[in-house]
Amino acid sequence: MKIAVIGTGYVGLVTGTCLAETGNNVICVDIDEAKVQKMQHGIIPIYEPGLDVLFHRNIAQQRLTFTTDLAIAVHEAQIIFMALPTPPGGDGAADLSYILGAAKDISKLVTEYKVIVNKSTVPVGTADKVQAVFTAHTDVEIDVVSNPEFLREGVAVEDFMKPDRVVIGTGSEKAKKLMSELYAPYVRQGNPVLFMDERSSELTKYAANSFLATKITFMNEIANLCEIVGADVDAVRKGIGSDDRIGKRFLFPGIGYGGSCFPKDVQALAKSADEHAYDFQILKAVMDVNERQKVVLVDKVLKYYKGDLKGKHFALWGLAFKPETDDIREAPALYIIDHLVKNGATVTAFDPEGMKNVQAILGDKIKFAKDQYDALSGADALLIATEWSVFRNPDFERMESSLTNKVIFDGRNLYDLQKMIDLGYYYNSIGRKLVD
Repeated sequence: MKIAVIGTGYVGLVTGTCLAETGNNVICVDIDEAKVQKMQHGIIPIYEPGLDVLFHRNIAQQRLTFTTDLAIAVHEAQIIFMALPTPPGGDGAADLSYILGAAKDISKLVTEYKVIVNKSTVPVGTADKVQAVFTAHTDVEIDVVSNPEFLREGVAVEDFMKPDRVVIGTGSEKAKKLMSELYAPYVRQGNPVLFMDERSSELTKYAANSFLATKITFMNEIANLCEIVGADVDAVRKGIGSDDRIGKRFLFPGIGYGGSCFPKDVQALAKSADEHAYDFQILKAVMDVNERQKVVLVDKVLKYYKGDLKGKHFALWGLAFKPETDDIREAPALYIIDHLVKNGATVTAFDPEGMKNVQAILGDKIKFAKDQYDALSGADALLIATEWSVFRNPDFERMESSLTNKVIFDGRNLYDLQKMIDLGYYYNSIGRKLVD
């Protein structure tokens, strides 16, 4: 099939590349000329494990191409995916200007039937708004379909190629037939393609992310309570996770959720509820708790140093909001850095993939290390903000020789408590016994 993908951000590039991998001819469109030129020369603009192999293979086999010319893409494609940003506006509502603007541009170029697919995460009713744009600018028949993505950064290629489910919102039999054909190679093992109305499809994405964010936040609250009452959050997690109704996933406590999806999607769903005069109290609590949780590690640091961080120097392991990505959007590490610096401390950070993106934002506000051990040199304590695998089994003897003091504040509970006792570290983690 001939496919166009409008937007080459994280979702757009993964979508376009993975669609090309099953034999489709895919043309990706972006207004950023420099970015398009780099991709045309085989330079991938994001870090996502496994994507580079598919990216280069499909470029070489001429199934995946890139352009800034929207007209060419619209003319060639049977199905047009819109994978455009929907950032939160000042009031928290999703900004649809990129999607509606692209719809208007596409509507002026269509000359025959097309399926227009909203791949972006959008509020309920967006498909209707996009349809209205086309109705206002063309008489050509088109169908607007809602097809939300469920890609986890770090395993997005696997998620696309072997999805748990594919959700498609459409009332058109013609569009349903084309979308069924398109996704057939990805669900051969029997995972469902769920067809529903457009509004239900749009709400499904927000509901899924908001529920997962709620699950994470609930566990963080339990962890905080564990510290107060003297319980062990790891034991509690295992105890409730063995219940099939709850499940084991998303129960690991930490320093809050971040990234491009959970923060804005929870906020957007709460705002959408407000617009319909519904007070979504759970989501508002989730957002409030998560904001506090992002800096809970700083609270522990301040308590340890009796509120005075002036002249203190800290090593920080992890900048990305999660491992196996370079995405730093709403990363807890950024909030930690901000609070430490405001309290008079200095920071040297290391992250396997996220340093370039942080440096573009913070400049020389902090220092960046060449590796995780270099970050420790002269540090009064180590803070851990991202659970990269490389941090899980470090050389503690080497760490001891670099740190000024054997002090670790762990926001991801990476290390065994007994081991930290045996090694003689002060070790402060989340929801577990303090090792001092």
